[in-house]
Amino acid sequence: MVARANNRHAMRLIALNGNFDLAEAVAESVGTPLLSTSVKHFADGEIQININETVRGDDIFVIQSVNDPVNENFMELMIMLDALRRASAHTINVVLPYFAYSRADRKTRSREPITAKLVSNLIEIGGADRVVALDLHADQIQGFFDIPVDHLQGLPLIADYFISKRLGGPDDLVVVAPDHNSTKRARALAETFNCPIAIVDKRDSDPSVDPLDIIGDVDDRICIIADDLIDTANRMVWSANSLKAAGAKEVYGCATHAIFSKGATEKLQESIIKEVVVTDSIRIPEDKHFPKLVSLSVADLFARAIEKIYNNQSIHSLFVPNEK
Repeated sequence: MVARANNRHAMRLIALNGNFDLAEAVAESVGTPLLSTSVKHFADGEIQININETVRGDDIFVIQSVNDPVNENFMELMIMLDALRRASAHTINVVLPYFAYSRADRKTRSREPITAKLVSNLIEIGGADRVVALDLHADQIQGFFDIPVDHLQGLPLIADYFISKRLGGPDDLVVVAPDHNSTKRARALAETFNCPIAIVDKRDSDPSVDPLDIIGDVDDRICIIADDLIDTANRMVWSANSLKAAGAKEVYGCATHAIFSKGATEKLQESIIKEVVVTDSIRIPEDKHFPKLVSLSVADLFARAIEKIYNNQSIHSLFVPNEK
C-alpha cells in the first residue's frame, strides 16, 4: 500500500478480468500490490464482486480493458464502481487501456445511437471521479465526460520502436493513413521521423488492388501504416496491397489496440506486411500470436500516469517520445 507524505489517502490498484496480465504489470511497475478482490460469474451470466480489504478513504485505480467479451467486462467495471462507492473510497479512478464502443462516437444515419456517449454517462453515473484512457478512437470522446479525462497516447511508444529499428532517413520513409480519419495520427508519427505522409483513399468494403488509391508518393519508400486499432485487419491488408502496387519497397503496420477478430491474425500473417506492431492494451491470447506480431507493453506508461495523477503532477512528459 502506497501513501504519499502529504496525503493520508493510500493508493490502491484493482484489476478486473479484461486484461489481468497488464494490470499485474502496472502494479509491479508502480510498486503496489493489487487489492484482493473476487469476481464470480454465475451460470446465467450474472456477476458478483467482493472487495476483500477495506478501501475506506483510499484513492482507487480500477484497471479494466473493456474488450471481448465487451459487455461482460463492462458490467464487471460498473459493479465494481458501485461496490467502491458504497465502501466509501475517497476517489475512484477508472483506467481504460481499451474503451469499447469508442467507434460509435457520432450519428452517421437516422435513428442511430451515440453509444460512446451512453457508455461515458454510465461510467460517470457509476461513481467514477476520473478516467484514464489510451488512444480513444476519437478525441472528442473526452468531452462526453463531465469528469477529468487523461487521454494517454501509445504513439510515442510505437515511434520509439521504429526509431530503434533504424529503417532509414526522412527520404526513405512514409507514414500512411489507411483512411482520411487516420490522417492526424499518421501526421503525428511522421513528425517523429520528419518524413511525409500518404493517405489510402479506399472504401472499407473494397478489397481491390489499385495504386491510384494512394494519395502521396510511396514509390521505393518504406511505408508504415498507422491506425488506432486493428479489428478484422481488412483495411490494413488491403491498404498494404495498394501500397505495394504503387511501388512501396516494404510495408509495416502499427496500431495501439489489437482486437484481432474474424481471422485477422491469419490475414496479417499471410499479407505482404513485414511486421505488425501493437500494444498490450488488449490481452492477446496465445492462439492469436503469429510470427509477424510485435507487442509493446503499455504497463510503464500507465504506471507513470497513475503515479503522476496520484501526486498531482503534470503528465505532459508522457506524450513525448524518449521522455520519462
